[in-house]
Formats: sequence, C-alpha cells, structure tokens
Amino acid sequence: MVDFSKIIDYFKSTPIPENMLNRGQLVLNNFLKPIQNLFEQKNVPQNAWSDDQIKFLLKTLSNMDTDKDDKASRVGEREARITSSLHLETSAGFCHGIGRSGFLTAPQPKAPGGSIMYELSNYLALNFLKNFGLPNAKKAIVVPLCTGMSLALCLGALKPDWNNPNLINKRTVIVPQIDHNALIKAFDLVGVKRKVVKGKIYGDAVRIPIEDIEDHLDNDCFAIISLTSFFPPREHDDIKEISKFAEKHDLVHIVINAYGIQSPEWMKLIRIGIDAGRIDVIIQSTDKNVLTPVGGALIASPNEDVITKISQAYAGRASATPVVNFLISMLSLGIEGYQKLLEEQQKNRKLLEDKLQEVAEKIGEKIFNVFNPVAVAMSLNNLKKEQLFALGGALYNLRVTGPRVYNPEESIFGTCCANYPTPYIVLNAAIGVKSQDIISAVERFEKAYSQVVSK
Repeated sequence: MVDFSKIIDYFKSTPIPENMLNRGQLVLNNFLKPIQNLFEQKNVPQNAWSDDQIKFLLKTLSNMDTDKDDKASRVGEREARITSSLHLETSAGFCHGIGRSGFLTAPQPKAPGGSIMYELSNYLALNFLKNFGLPNAKKAIVVPLCTGMSLALCLGALKPDWNNPNLINKRTVIVPQIDHNALIKAFDLVGVKRKVVKGKIYGDAVRIPIEDIEDHLDNDCFAIISLTSFFPPREHDDIKEISKFAEKHDLVHIVINAYGIQSPEWMKLIRIGIDAGRIDVIIQSTDKNVLTPVGGALIASPNEDVITKISQAYAGRASATPVVNFLISMLSLGIEGYQKLLEEQQKNRKLLEDKLQEVAEKIGEKIFNVFNPVAVAMSLNNLKKEQLFALGGALYNLRVTGPRVYNPEESIFGTCCANYPTPYIVLNAAIGVKSQDIISAVERFEKAYSQVVSK
C-alpha cells in the first residue's frame, strides 16, 4: 500500500536527485497536512482548504464505499447503481448515502467512506457551533432536511408514547405565533395540536409576552417552540424565560434558529437559555447560515441522548449530498473565513439601514424600531392598496429578489399578530450578501416606488 508521506522512498534509486525528491515530498506533505489534521483533531480548520484538497478528501473517502469495489458481487436491492457519471458528481461519489434504515448516524456497511464522511461532518457541526456561540452544546448532527422537516423529525422523536393510555392526550405544543407555512405544516405532519400564543404590538415590534405563554399551559401540553430569527416586525422570543418555563413544567423545548448562527446576539440568547433552564433541540438551516445549496439542517442539543433519539427516529437511509455540501462549506471557509463573513454581514446590515433611512426621509416613511440583526423593515403608509400590490411586481421586474411587501389590510399572515396597523417592506442583509447588492437593491426600490406612485 502506498504511503503518500513516504512516496519518495520508491524513487531513491532512480536518476532523480535526492534534493528534488525531498522538495516534491515537502510540497505533497503540505497538501496532505490539513487532511491529517482533520482526521486527528476533527475540528473545523482555522484556515480555508483549497478546492483540490476538498476534492481529494471526498474522492478518497467515496472510493472506500462498496460500489467502487470492482471485485464485489452486488446482489442487494440497493447497491448504489447509477445510470450516469453525473450522479457521482452530484453526490460527490457517496451514492450509498448515510445511515441505516431507522438510525441516521449508524455506520452503513456498504459505505465505510460515507460513514467516515458523516462522522467527520457531525464532529465539525458541533465544533462550528461551539466556535460561533454555543459552547454549551454537547452534540450536533447534519440532516438532509429543511428546517420545517427537521422540526417534524424532532417532534416525532421527542413526543410522548401515544400507545400509552396515560399519555394518549399529550398532543399539544405551545407555539408563540410564527406565521410561516413550513413550520405550521411540520406540526400537521406529526399530528400534534398547536396552541398558538398570539403576538402583541409594542410600538413597531411584535412580541409574545411570557405571561401569555404561561397562560396557555394545560395538561395536554408536552412541548413548546421558541424562535430567534424571523422577519420584522416579529422579534425573537424570550428564550431564557421560556427555557425556565419548560424546565419547571417538564416540557420539550425546541428552538427554531433558522438563520440565527450568523448573529452573535441571537446565539447568545440560546446560550443563556441552555444555562438558565431547558432547551432540548436547536434547529438551524445550512443554506441560510453556511452558504450551501438548499436542503440541509444542523440539529444540536445540550443533551447527547436527545440527538441519539432524533437520529433513531429518521425513517430510512438518507441522502449524503446535503451533508457533503455542509462539509464542503466548513472546509472551504474555515473559522477565519466564517468570521470574516460575520463581520461583513454586520457592516452590510448597518449599510442597509442607512440606505433605507435615506430613502424613508425622502418619501415620508420610517424605519421600524425592531430588533433584528439581519433584516430591516420600512413603513409604506403613503401607498394605496393597489400600489402596494404593484410594488412587489415592480421590484421583481427590476431584478430585486427577496424583498417582502406586506399589506396587513389584505392579509395579516406574516405579521405574527392581529391588526398590525402599518404596511411595510422587509429587506435582508443576510450572511454572504455584498454591499453592492444592498446599494443596487435600495436604488431599485426607490425607482420601483416612483413607478407605482406615478401611475
């Protein structure tokens, strides 16, 4: 077997001078050193890897899976057979996926390399969260699911045993109002009842008082949801007080931290909540936080047994592709790369508010006084109903993606409360955004606004 760290030993009796061989070995060792560090330390690298290093790692590990064994007799119903080499590219070679039927993190006998890849990814997920705000997390896994489906998985894993006659009615989850269809569908999928605590208006902001949450507790409740990141005017929940409430009443507590890793302020809320009371699970999206394609989530917990239980609730073997995407992001960014993205995000969030403030002063509107480290909301009081509707279309035609125009008179869904009095627009300065995106988006918003008011 070839030892790449000693490859020059095979050529010492050749005409190639020893100093040249040593120089070549030095270069090769430098290329391989980050991979050795990853295997030994199982941490997110401090500095970014090159694409070639990442490809080498993925190719090496995927070549350990049994579908690459040209001497194997493959007679199972699932043998990672594919019709095109393009499948190898889209899966990074991990066609057998990850896990075993009924246990997501279990080693897969047909995928030794895929199992190593997944084990490394989960180590990196925990290390990443510890580095960026959750030092008190104990275990984390990457799942090939969106945030809403991850919520469904966690609820399904942590619900009471409904086969027990004494627990059959324990089907209610307390939900501080979250106007998001993905999360609502998660509750419906699992078959739990939502007990929604309505949002209340405090100035521009919408919040859910802990006293109202406490009033919604009854004997059928087994869990409570809280959230950090959301769209203005909805602010984050009081994670600390909800954690204390969950601990006092023995409620499963799941925090939806969809795109919260990018915010040190939101991460601090969770960290304090873990120390103050009970948090069972924290769910966050991979694409919204670490710039992967859509389709993955990080599920973390201060309790290792909780993650094991969630892993054992996954139905079937899983696609490796979202996990590979997470691993690629971790290696291509490194700690320093992600820290730089956080700093850029914070600067761009301020830039967005400053630019929108300039426009607001011109058109007689105001920036909402709402705490949100990612998004900014601005009133649209001076637009009529048909103009509000037209504004969204005008922005789309001007190639602005992502803004949300709300008219509470037309639909209150999205405001997380009843009777929100002000129409508004929300723009985000999320991680990865460029300052030029913000500048051009605000310029185009001003142009779109002028178009709709001039008609």
